[in-house]
Amino acid sequence: MKCSKCNFENKDGARFCTKCGSTLPQMDKKSSSANSNGSKNIIIVLVVIALILVGSIAFLTFNSTFDSVLGDLNPLSKISDNVQTDDNADNDSAVEESDDVASNKSTKQIEKSKEWVSIGSYSGSGSGSQTISVPEGKIMVKLSAYPIKNYATNHLYVKGSNGESGGVDWGSKSAVETRSDSFTYTSSSEEIFTIDYYETVSWEVEFFRYQ
Repeated sequence: MKCSKCNFENKDGARFCTKCGSTLPQMDKKSSSANSNGSKNIIIVLVVIALILVGSIAFLTFNSTFDSVLGDLNPLSKISDNVQTDDNADNDSAVEESDDVASNKSTKQIEKSKEWVSIGSYSGSGSGSQTISVPEGKIMVKLSAYPIKNYATNHLYVKGSNGESGGVDWGSKSAVETRSDSFTYTSSSEEIFTIDYYETVSWEVEFFRYQ
């Protein structure tokens, strides 16, 4: 401790100057002790905070690694995912099969509901011809006639613009009797048919469509 009068450097804690004998000022031990304790407390708090931070980081890292290891070691979750995927695939397959079955049933019902429906009937006698229009579709033509006598030229012919035709006729030695014929065809457009008849007592031509 330095003397304020002679500037002599004395030992710490000396009460009097060794050189000049002047009284030396004394430091407050309590203040010094308080300052020392405060510094120690600050250091302790900082060390505790550092330990808490290190512990928290270590804990989070350990949990993340542990969960990852458990996920790799636990096959049940993977099996569950695979089972769920398989179930979804089976359900989709069942739905598709159900749709196919329903479609097939619907198609069969539509087919069963179809039948031959008359769309035109024509008849007459004697000799002559007439032209008619027949709509598109699957068509069946039925015809029959009865001749006046067994002439070689007695006939009933039905011929379409699509080349489809049918008919009956008699020869000079044929029996005088009713004769019949029929034919079917399918067309995507309207067709024109000519009915030609000669020396008949009666004749009839009927058109049917499958619908």
